[in-house]
Amino acid sequence: QVQLVESGGGLVQPGGSLRLSCAASGSRASMYVLGWYRQAPGKERELVASIYNRFASQVVDSVKGRFTISRDEAKNVAYLQMNNLKPEDTAVYYCYAKFRGTTDVSSWGQGTQVTVSS
Repeated sequence: QVQLVESGGGLVQPGGSLRLSCAASGSRASMYVLGWYRQAPGKERELVASIYNRFASQVVDSVKGRFTISRDEAKNVAYLQMNNLKPEDTAVYYCYAKFRGTTDVSSWGQGTQVTVSS
């Protein structure tokens, strides 16, 4: 199991940008898929993006073209670059990790608030 430390987030105006980071540490951290879920008030937690390496990554359709996920494989740090943010992107964003080839999330980050408002 890995430990996750998130950073980034905050308050931004519509159309603005933010970058989230998620640092994974622990045994075999490189073998884990990293990514983010988000949860808005009154809504279920939803997957936003995930990455294993530069050849295996995805973002959901609702943020495609605006959000980009990347990973520093040497440091096991994932990044979520969020551009052209909209009010509907407001949520708590949770970094997660799951071992490659498995379906269950094994670790969660502490969560970071992203608020998009004028």
